[in-house]
Amino acid sequence: MTIQPWTTILLGALLLSLITVESGGWFLTRVGRGAIPANTLQKNFFRAGHAHAAVLLLLSVAVIPLLDTVELPLTIDLVGRFGIPVAALLMPAGFFLSVLGRDPQRPGRPFVLLWVGAASLTLGLAAAGIGLVVGGAAQLP
Repeated sequence: MTIQPWTTILLGALLLSLITVESGGWFLTRVGRGAIPANTLQKNFFRAGHAHAAVLLLLSVAVIPLLDTVELPLTIDLVGRFGIPVAALLMPAGFFLSVLGRDPQRPGRPFVLLWVGAASLTLGLAAAGIGLVVGGAAQLP
């Protein structure tokens, strides 16, 4: 399998972005120790945002190189290549930003980012999955 230079650059950027997830883990330890005041809703949303960021970034690193193994229409390739990483930004942002402030009792308007991210994830997974199945089938003898 030959990985294209732009794919290599994207994968490097995604791996570097995991450093922000690592710092988010440090933030969570401070919340857990009480050094940063947070109510139950905030704690739950902070944990969910952190977990979604990590899992979706790692999923991106796993899926993106596979797309270099098949010939795909540009639109399918781009949606498959960027849908998951975009979700890795939007979904955690929805969790974190929707509970900012002192003692929020329910998520605020930025919660919509979670649903936009979920749509991006669904489209990215569908494009990558269908693209790989169809592209792989086209390579059969």
